[in-house]
Amino acid sequence: MKNVFSFIAYYLLYTVWFAFSLLPFCILYVLSDFLYFISYYVVKYRRRVIRMNITSSFPEKNENELRAIEKGFYHWFCDYLVETIKLMTMSKQQLMRHLVFTGTDVIDKYIEEERSCGVYLGHYGQWEWITSLPYWISDKGLCTQIYHPLENKRFDSLFKKVREKQGARCIAMAETLRRVVAYQQQKQPIVMGYISDQVPFWNNIHHWFNFLNHDTPVLTGTEKIIKATNQVVFYCDVSRIKRGYYRCDMQLITDKPREKTDFELTDLYFEKLQATIRRARTLYLWSHNRWKRTREEFNLRYDEKTGRVDLGSLDDIKKRKQIEQ
Repeated sequence: MKNVFSFIAYYLLYTVWFAFSLLPFCILYVLSDFLYFISYYVVKYRRRVIRMNITSSFPEKNENELRAIEKGFYHWFCDYLVETIKLMTMSKQQLMRHLVFTGTDVIDKYIEEERSCGVYLGHYGQWEWITSLPYWISDKGLCTQIYHPLENKRFDSLFKKVREKQGARCIAMAETLRRVVAYQQQKQPIVMGYISDQVPFWNNIHHWFNFLNHDTPVLTGTEKIIKATNQVVFYCDVSRIKRGYYRCDMQLITDKPREKTDFELTDLYFEKLQATIRRARTLYLWSHNRWKRTREEFNLRYDEKTGRVDLGSLDDIKKRKQIEQ
């Protein structure tokens, strides 16, 4: 029965998604405006988290400025949703008009040298459309992207199909290093996108960065993979030209990643992402509870003797440490 329900749900989602993706942008943006009104004024989607994130990130802003950023985020986020729906049936010509890449000639130069490239990007602008990068680089390079597989295999297959439609291949996060090494052994240069601004798990916290006025635990796995495979490092600087039109500037960070000190690449990425966000504050994914892990709680969980992080109940950890003291 469960499989039958999953089968029906899959084809229902596919049919609805496909039908809406056929609508022209002018209609989709009318839908987006309606979604904005519902999400901001009626449902108040994740309002507490969004307001807290924006307010604490820009303490120099007054109340009116903060509310303008907040409303601008909701407007952009609803645009992001309908633009992602549109991706299913967008042609190559449409995508190349709506998202323009610059700096890809530099990537092509390294591809000719059979060097793989790692591209840092964040949850900023229309990151789903960045899967169109294969249209802009040499055919000798293979575009890849890391993703989190969905538990439902049918839905995972659908979302993967849409993301790979332009020629980029999805790689499950758990398989990243193995797949990258395999391509290297095959002498296949790749261009891999790393969305590296997610919240790390407690036991994967190794570095902190002052990101948007927050003491922030950051992912360092990207840096480890890049150094292990000696990838040329780029930053994807996204900007919105106007509604529905974006530009992505591929900025070279270094072609000698192994010469960088520990966490230096990670810090450079977050410095660049922070500058991008400050340039246009409404285009960042403020609805994500990015600062839910604090250094104070990490210190409580971390055991200096064993070098391990206790993933148990925080209340139990506090009681145990009070007893020990």
